[in-house]
Amino acid sequence: MNVHKGGRRRLAFAEFLHHQSTGGILLFASAVAALVWANGPWKEGYHHLWEHTITLTFDRYTLRGTLHHWINDGLMALFFFVVGLELKREVVGGELSRPRDALLPVAAGMGGMLVPAALYLAFNHVGEAHAGWGIPMATDIAFAVGVMSLLGDRVPTGLKIFLTTLAIADDLGAVLVIALFYTSDISLHNLLIGVAFLAVLWGGNRLGVRNPWFYALFGIAGMWTAFLLSGIHATIAGVLAAFTIPAETRMDEPAFVARIKRHIAAFADLEPNGKPTLSEDQLEVIHRIETDCERAATPLQRLEKALHPLVAFGVMPLFALANAGVELPDDPLGAITSPVALGVGIGLAIGKPLGIVLTVLLLLRLGVGRLGAGITRAHLLGMGFLAGIGFTMSLFVNELAFAEPLLREEAKLGILLASLLAGAIGYLLLRRLPPSAA
Repeated sequence: MNVHKGGRRRLAFAEFLHHQSTGGILLFASAVAALVWANGPWKEGYHHLWEHTITLTFDRYTLRGTLHHWINDGLMALFFFVVGLELKREVVGGELSRPRDALLPVAAGMGGMLVPAALYLAFNHVGEAHAGWGIPMATDIAFAVGVMSLLGDRVPTGLKIFLTTLAIADDLGAVLVIALFYTSDISLHNLLIGVAFLAVLWGGNRLGVRNPWFYALFGIAGMWTAFLLSGIHATIAGVLAAFTIPAETRMDEPAFVARIKRHIAAFADLEPNGKPTLSEDQLEVIHRIETDCERAATPLQRLEKALHPLVAFGVMPLFALANAGVELPDDPLGAITSPVALGVGIGLAIGKPLGIVLTVLLLLRLGVGRLGAGITRAHLLGMGFLAGIGFTMSLFVNELAFAEPLLREEAKLGILLASLLAGAIGYLLLRRLPPSAA
């Protein structure tokens, strides 16, 4: 049974990597499209598009925001919901469920957050620019895994798992940073309403409610709206809602296997009706199989499987299109060498690999944790640079950190250039390794 579990885990991980790598390619295409659009003859249309206002009204309650606002605060809440599902899955039954195996990549993720933040603050320790210290802390898992997938067998599977676990821990750290440091004035009244909806979701979990519409209704219509109005960034509601989704099955594996065998035998005993359509008895057996399949799967994994393509191929590319459109300045050298761009760029391209590699080497020297089979220090360094691709989350934090448009544009320039540089260096470092070393 453990062999089967290991096989299923590898298949699920392979599917996860496929979505991440393919989504990373689409994400890259969207970023390039945004840059071309924002610097071409239709650049006014690019900026004007995202400023269109969308208003939602229910009775005397009104939510109003620009299209850019709804993408960043609305659709990205769905992105963070999927991040939360991934986090819970990993904690319950994945790489983060085994402390010994998770210790090294999680610690590397923390080192890869602290060093970039410190380097940023070295360039921007005073003034409004100080608020951008969280920008270079994040790793873009889709981009990083996408680049790694291009390398084929030069990258051992253990390194892909290490990077994925590191990036998931990184996502959790970014969520905590946003929740604790990038919030506006808090409305206690709306916050308490949001917490009440969270309690309802948690209670539904404890009572065995498995219908996704229950969690959609109270999680989106209730908790997300309350958090949006409370001043705590609404994407945090996505992560919290995800952790209330049930992660247990209603039927264990032996019972499921036995019931499916009985259903197949019952279906085989039925007389074929000789028509393209099925008989009522055949449909009834198929319905029983579907019901048992649903009971044998966890709502968390069903939701993650259903939503991951939507986020990877819809939400994230749209976010990139809306946020990566940096209008190149008249003085590019001056913009690149500004304290904000330098802090973000050096934090991502140098701070990330430095923090990750030094943390791992220190823990290995202390005898804490172990690298997976086939992972060398050369692999570790290349992976560290790939983790310096901070695109999606860095752009997201940038929108929260700065109100001044100039600082935002400088930070975006630093994010894009550093992510491109870090990705290229990481790719070339891993590319030069022979397949036998993987």
